Amino acid sequence: MTQKTVLNDTHRRFNAKMVDFGGWDMPVNYGSQIEEHHAVRRDSGMFDVSHMCMVDLAGPDTKPFLLRLIANNVDKLKSAGKALYSAMLNEAGGVIDDLIVYYIDDTHYRMVINAGTADKDLAWMATRLAEWQLDVSITQRRAGDNALAIIAVQGPKAREKVWQVLPETRAATEVLKPFFAASVGDYFIASTGYTGEDGFEIALPAAQADRLWQALADAGVQPCGLGARDTLRLEAGMNLYGQDMDETVSPLDAGLAWTVDLVAPRDFVGKAALLAKPQAQQFLGLLLLDRGGVLRAHQKVNTAQGAGEITSGTFSPTLQQSIALARLPLGVAIGDTVTVEIRDKQLKASVVKPVFARNGKALA
Repeated sequence: MTQKTVLNDTHRRFNAKMVDFGGWDMPVNYGSQIEEHHAVRRDSGMFDVSHMCMVDLAGPDTKPFLLRLIANNVDKLKSAGKALYSAMLNEAGGVIDDLIVYYIDDTHYRMVINAGTADKDLAWMATRLAEWQLDVSITQRRAGDNALAIIAVQGPKAREKVWQVLPETRAATEVLKPFFAASVGDYFIASTGYTGEDGFEIALPAAQADRLWQALADAGVQPCGLGARDTLRLEAGMNLYGQDMDETVSPLDAGLAWTVDLVAPRDFVGKAALLAKPQAQQFLGLLLLDRGGVLRAHQKVNTAQGAGEITSGTFSPTLQQSIALARLPLGVAIGDTVTVEIRDKQLKASVVKPVFARNGKALA
């Protein structure tokens, strides 16, 4: 059965084109994906990300549980609201999911997991909890009486638009640095976006979501769908679960080594596998030089060091050029020219840092 967020009727009222997205009925655009993309880079746009699953973990053993569960180290979290990006791994070192953890206090953390992996993630956590016999309650906040909606407002003018609509949140949120969150009344407001732009992710009681969406639209915030969200995140060099990594891929090969703490003495699920099998590939960007095609996932990349593969590719509205993220052999260097197999053609591409545009600027 197709699932719907609490804003489903709202999207239809705004004339969204709806598509199936991993079992969710979601807006792909509201007329022009390109205009939505540019709105986020130049002004402000908003996304319904209520299909993402927010999870509250609480109890005396919450911190020990997370220290063993995820690859990054929650010992780094000292201040209320501080967030940490990490991967949750299986025993073979593959990525079950990538996620964000927010520190509330030593006995209470909030986690955001991906929509399509939520049931799998929750089952994995419940199994580990029972195995380790720890005292932690795990409460998903995507459905039920305590359900939360999540609206992401992104862009150089996003903050001022949010403060225009929710002036009571300004004092607590204008001091937020990247990867922090603040609670203001019914709102949990975070600065952990997925577009490479400034802004907030606003979690709020589901019953209040339609009113906030309408107020933001009235303030000039452009509704945006999945299409713009994907081109924006790819330009910003941000991984997408299921494309850039999955349970068969090591985080070390997916550009996520910075989210893995192998230094601290703590053990975590997948650590032994990562230590036994070091990085075999590197995660880099590609900029298509030749005309005649668009870079897409699963295209073969030929390099002097061997073959690689594109994991995500698109036409960049900001650069007006085709771009991609790819896993390439070790030894390939930024600035190298490689070829990509596109419809029986070998088209040249330049290897670049895997960040093409952020903060309204082209970087590649």
